Amino acid sequence: MFIKSSLITLALVMSASATPLVGGLGTAVAIEKRNTLTKDDGSFDHTGALEQVVRDSNKHRRNLLNLERNEGVQAFNEGAHIRPVANLTTSLTGHAARQAESLTDEGNDVYWAGPISIGSNKQPFYIDFDTGSSDLWVPSVNCTSSTCNGKHKYDGKASTTSARKSGQFSISYGDGSSVSGPVYTETVTVAGVTAKGQYFSPVTQLSSSFAGEKMDGILGMAYPALSQFRQNPFFNSAKAQGTVKAGVFAFKLAKSGSELYLGGTNPNLYKDSIEYHSVNTGSGFWQIGSGNTAKVLVGSKAVVSNIQTIIDSGTTLIYGPPSQVATFYKSIPGSQVYDSKTGFYTFPCNAVPSNVAFSWGGKSWTISAANMNLGRVSSKSTQCVGAILGHDLGLGKDVWLVGDSFMKNVYSVFSFDQNAVGFASLK
Repeated sequence: MFIKSSLITLALVMSASATPLVGGLGTAVAIEKRNTLTKDDGSFDHTGALEQVVRDSNKHRRNLLNLERNEGVQAFNEGAHIRPVANLTTSLTGHAARQAESLTDEGNDVYWAGPISIGSNKQPFYIDFDTGSSDLWVPSVNCTSSTCNGKHKYDGKASTTSARKSGQFSISYGDGSSVSGPVYTETVTVAGVTAKGQYFSPVTQLSSSFAGEKMDGILGMAYPALSQFRQNPFFNSAKAQGTVKAGVFAFKLAKSGSELYLGGTNPNLYKDSIEYHSVNTGSGFWQIGSGNTAKVLVGSKAVVSNIQTIIDSGTTLIYGPPSQVATFYKSIPGSQVYDSKTGFYTFPCNAVPSNVAFSWGGKSWTISAANMNLGRVSSKSTQCVGAILGHDLGLGKDVWLVGDSFMKNVYSVFSFDQNAVGFASLK
């Protein structure tokens, strides 16, 4: 069984004079970003965006199934529900059918990936680090589909630390494809941080939605309650085994110089203090917004209030309940519905909002105009597509899923030690 982190009471917001929880104790992982939702001509990649929505929908459907099995439905947010498997062709057609690791921006801000190794012989993989899930999977040598072509594949026979376990790992997709495979334990290393006996799946089936992507698989960094394996995720294992000093990791996501920092924070990447907010640990997510303090602002006006927010590095977009997102866009001059099924909106390209912010009772953390804009509807259009969309992922009636379009504007800190998420200004 997995180990639950003990709940440590934390003030909702630390004062401006507060010092960081930790700094300079860990190791950095260079990460890169991958496929963008904006084409080279500046237009919006609608098909790519629909694929992203399908993937996010099915990821969080699986999260809720795992949470229900591990903790029971009482752990669900109010109004949360398990939605049917999302299907690109029918549901979302719309208009179209050593301790720091550098991260590479793959797909122009769609996800953030970096290197890891698995096994006694350090088999290399290129992984999406995802705070919105809790399990690790990579392709297996037994995956012979075209989707696995060109990807690194795990070979258990080549590693002396490989151990097959009972059970099966699976995430279903609406086109009939899936990510699925057996369950193993192995030695996993990220930037010199090692977890022995780490549960993961070398998948033998890989959904076609991953075809053509540079990344090999996903490493989940949310709470154990979301684990399909019912085991500790990699970072929790590393902390329990003492290979990181602190149960804290942090992200800088940017066009260049992106970094995942394991075991602390990197003071060279942010300025001033970190503003921390307590996590609702029962949900299994990095969910903040206790005391009904979280809100979305346009300028100084709170247009949506009393929300919960899940901070998810594994998604590009920002999702909100459709009715609340409709209220939000009423405050954006010239905005209009672009795709009513998926929930995308547009606004005039000559007036991209630069004053949209989230607040959790402390500072207002602004989303830049560049990060609010996913591109023109077409290369010659005067309307641009917004990064905030109104789409029900089943996470709860007042729950927003806040992805990289927000995280690129801040230094983001995730603390299992304090059960808190923090934000600081980038240098």
